[in-house]
Amino acid sequence: LPTLNRGNAQLQFLFVNGRPVKDRMLTGVVRAAYQDFLARDRHPMVALFVDLDPEGVDVNVHPAKTEVRFRDAGGVRGLMVSALRHALAAAGHRASTTVAGYTLGKVRAEPAPQAGFLWQAPQTGGYVQRPAMPPQSYAPRHVEEDAPEETYTPRGYVPEAAAPEAAPMARVEAGPMPVPGALAEYPLGAARAQVHETYIIAQTADGIVIVDQHAAHERLVYEAMKRQMAEGGVRRQALLIPDIVELSEDEADRVTARAEELAALGLEIEPFGPGAVAVRATPALFGEMDAAGLIRDLADDFAEYEAGLTLSERFEEVMGNMACRSSIRAGRRLTGEEMNALLRQMEATPHSGQCNHGRPTYVELKLADIERLFGRRG
Repeated sequence: LPTLNRGNAQLQFLFVNGRPVKDRMLTGVVRAAYQDFLARDRHPMVALFVDLDPEGVDVNVHPAKTEVRFRDAGGVRGLMVSALRHALAAAGHRASTTVAGYTLGKVRAEPAPQAGFLWQAPQTGGYVQRPAMPPQSYAPRHVEEDAPEETYTPRGYVPEAAAPEAAPMARVEAGPMPVPGALAEYPLGAARAQVHETYIIAQTADGIVIVDQHAAHERLVYEAMKRQMAEGGVRRQALLIPDIVELSEDEADRVTARAEELAALGLEIEPFGPGAVAVRATPALFGEMDAAGLIRDLADDFAEYEAGLTLSERFEEVMGNMACRSSIRAGRRLTGEEMNALLRQMEATPHSGQCNHGRPTYVELKLADIERLFGRRG
């Protein structure tokens, strides 16, 4: 799974006809298959076994036979990239279960702090123990909403609201809890709370799921952009008043030089004098968004591209950056309906178990694991 990744390729094990090898083409195959799921500086943990006709591979390239040469390198590469992508697609919305295991391993039960006590001699003689201060209440706090929240829509971004400083948790009061049989129909469960306006807590039939709302929505937006690109281009929405973005002349030239390619991604721009760009349309699935911030990010990205490199060669990367900027931000409070809509979309979207950078979008804790944390199980 893409969530199993590292900062180097040391945990990539490659075998050809049962023999461990080091091969640049195979390493490139792995990178090509995972380019849709990981940042460029991350490397998946992989054990790859390739079996083929011995006549199709030359093992005498290196004295130690650790390097190979394929007679039909192009055919082998295409077949392997396709096979790896098929395996990744079969994972659906799953994330690595080792994430939850690592989390549980870091949790250590700590003794509850003892309340301070004062010793006071009563008139009847002897001593009694009296708390120095009244015990603190640990009842769950219910946060009152100052205004009704906007409804989350699967189409795209809803502007984030400033999170109140004194409200670290917003509870969900969305009706009665579904019966266990109904919960079984939803792998990611039913939303029960939002913590720190960043994480969604959902109850499943046999545990809980903790969702990173920004990472999850980023993946959903990215996959929606991919679908629309496959259908001929990302649909756009025209702005009533063009958004004028001030840039340096070099930055403006870099962005406007790729205007035609950006139009395929739903972003319609044109020059607006020296050092400025007019944004006339944005991707419809983003809804309301920070177009100026997106243009500045794209200008920075384009500065790193090699001369002559077409945007189509980096569409996945550009779409990932656009999806990241347009996604629900940490710090935005969601309603129960919005959270449940996000969970249902994740269940229906491939690869929603990890964001575009390979990080998990959710962690699942089974009830048995939680009971062990509290000493209810051995």
